[in-house]
Amino acid sequence: MRRGAIGVVAVVAVVAVAAITAYLYFFSGLRSAPKPLALASPKASASPSTAASQRGTLAGSWTVGQGSLVGYRVREQFVGQSSPHEAVARTNTVSGGLTVQQSGSILQASNITFTAQLSGLQSVDQVAGYNVSQRDRFVSRSLDVQQFPEATFKTGSVSLPTSAGDGQEFSMTVPGQLTIHGVTKDATATVKARVNGSQLQLAGSTPATMTDFGITPPQVPFTTSESKVTIEFNLVLTMAG
Repeated sequence: MRRGAIGVVAVVAVVAVAAITAYLYFFSGLRSAPKPLALASPKASASPSTAASQRGTLAGSWTVGQGSLVGYRVREQFVGQSSPHEAVARTNTVSGGLTVQQSGSILQASNITFTAQLSGLQSVDQVAGYNVSQRDRFVSRSLDVQQFPEATFKTGSVSLPTSAGDGQEFSMTVPGQLTIHGVTKDATATVKARVNGSQLQLAGSTPATMTDFGITPPQVPFTTSESKVTIEFNLVLTMAG
């Protein structure tokens, strides 16, 4: 009986060592995450005089259209790994828009509101040997999506730079308010924008901390997640008819 028990313990130990070895093998260096969201098309070349003459094309109401994405990226640490992994999830269920008005030589964007449906978040990073979509269930639970299904960024008005014009890429720092999990906090988005004909493209990010919004970082088996998150977006807006 004693020999039999020793044999069972030995087998369990061998299996455990094999499992740990396989785990370390699969997760060592076999992880990847997509690049941050950015403007989709290359920077167009237009002379300053041309850009100035086309600034009026921005004036009007713009609505979020197809091709828009909002998501997050957060660092998570796998058990037994020395370096963290960047978990990334995105949703294309996005709504909102803004209005641009021109007064003399000044362009002002107002009524800026963008909303993402959190139930649509899907992980898009890759970890060998692990189905990252399983993470989404834990994230949904931490966000309490059933009670708080949306995340919203709002701001009153923003002055557009003088370089804003058709085909011209321009950068902005946009202060506003971010609402997640029923909690609203001040937030600042770093934005790059470009008008391409009938489309206004906005891409950028804003940092956030889960605990500031009353969110406990998701607890996923073999993994711990940081509280600091980068919320990123790539919005394609079309002029309202």
